[in-house]
Amino acid sequence: MAQTDNSNTVTDLETYREYILGVRITERTTADGETRYRFEAPDHQRIAFDDPDMATLYADVYFDVNGFQEAGTGDRGVPPTVIQAGRDTLVAYFLTQDGVDVHWAASFYGEKPEKIERYVSRVRKRSKKIREGAKEQGHV
Repeated sequence: MAQTDNSNTVTDLETYREYILGVRITERTTADGETRYRFEAPDHQRIAFDDPDMATLYADVYFDVNGFQEAGTGDRGVPPTVIQAGRDTLVAYFLTQDGVDVHWAASFYGEKPEKIERYVSRVRKRSKKIREGAKEQGHV
């Protein structure tokens, strides 16, 4: 799942998804032949994912809270802006972390998996609206 990625050793690199404000997800093939998806944003440490859906969810959380910085939060820390954003955003963030899936989150929160999926859907919808609003205001 998510891992800090400061590696520049790639055999193939292309943009998987381009967002506004210099945020993007790149798809790369490592020297070992594995495909990784790396979240990149200005002033943010690079985070790589095995699954493109988790990389895009991470980007959605990033936009939902108007950006955040993980540096300094430790191995298990959560950025304060994510915590303050509300349960749905926190759940979405947890899902991007190693070893966490919908069933783990549902168990942790005492909810059904369907509710966890609704939380994620809300974050994705808000993030999309935020990006669309920023584009309308001329931010690219």
